[in-house]
Amino acid sequence: MHTEFTDLVAALDIGGTKIAGALVDDTGRICIRTQRPTPAHADGDTVMGAVEAVLAELKQSPLWPEVRAVGIGSAGPVDASAGTVSPVNVSGWRGFPLVARVRKAVGGLPVELVGDGVAMTAAEHWQGAARGHDNALCLVVSTGVGGGLVLNGALHPGPTGNAGHIGHISVELDGDPCPCGSRGCVERIASGPNIARRAAEQGWRPGPDGDTTAAAVAAAAGAGDRIALASFERAGQALAAGIAATATLVEVDIAVIGGGVAGAGGVLFDPLRRALKDYAALSFVQELQVVPAQMGTDAGLVGAAAAALLGAGRSEGGGRHTH
Repeated sequence: MHTEFTDLVAALDIGGTKIAGALVDDTGRICIRTQRPTPAHADGDTVMGAVEAVLAELKQSPLWPEVRAVGIGSAGPVDASAGTVSPVNVSGWRGFPLVARVRKAVGGLPVELVGDGVAMTAAEHWQGAARGHDNALCLVVSTGVGGGLVLNGALHPGPTGNAGHIGHISVELDGDPCPCGSRGCVERIASGPNIARRAAEQGWRPGPDGDTTAAAVAAAAGAGDRIALASFERAGQALAAGIAATATLVEVDIAVIGGGVAGAGGVLFDPLRRALKDYAALSFVQELQVVPAQMGTDAGLVGAAAAALLGAGRSEGGGRHTH
């Protein structure tokens, strides 16, 4: 990514299920790690208590004195310019001043905040499937659909840290209303819960285990179930339309797809690549390739570390969020 990477940083990956923390060196190696469950339905201070517990454990490491910055990748929306987070699935955090609270907990070290889609993008560009690509789109397809951009060789989080949020590009003008307020969003068609919902609406029924998740629909599709295949076909089409729109707008040459739904493999990637041929038809996007992510569950931590290292590299004062 950049050659300024030196030293050690602390990384936090905050989601609705778990809060993970690690100390990460400038090669992307995780030196130590810890995690706590997210008390997602508790009040804001209780959730912050879990974050502080993770940080306290990291601070016990003999490596802690070497830490020069903290990076946070959080479920969104985030507002990096304000240092606040409002994760959809953590009800106690609405405009929560996470950067200030973390900075206080770590004795005033510089803190960099990015959304989880941007963190995954930073990780894939630094260490994973987008390595060596100056212009890339990375997507997380799971409970929601998030993403991030690399433009001209650099992470492009945008002013609030949400650039690349492909899940809320509208790909169906008269489509279903989306909780975001728009209609026919990529996420409304291609997220795991919406793939499963559509299959059930079309008459798909789970096996004896009663599993109604997208993973069960994927397994059924892999076994040739027509309705399950159709639901993934439509998800692939929605993703292809969003990816093609993004590529046409900013000229990315690779789209990297991670998240639980990407685990469906060919059931998702085959119809997506077929549809992409229709949507990405202009000469300058015809070479666009779509590949699976490589960083797995560590993407959030490694990406948060990358954001911290880049911030520390921008200024020895520590980047944007030290004021």
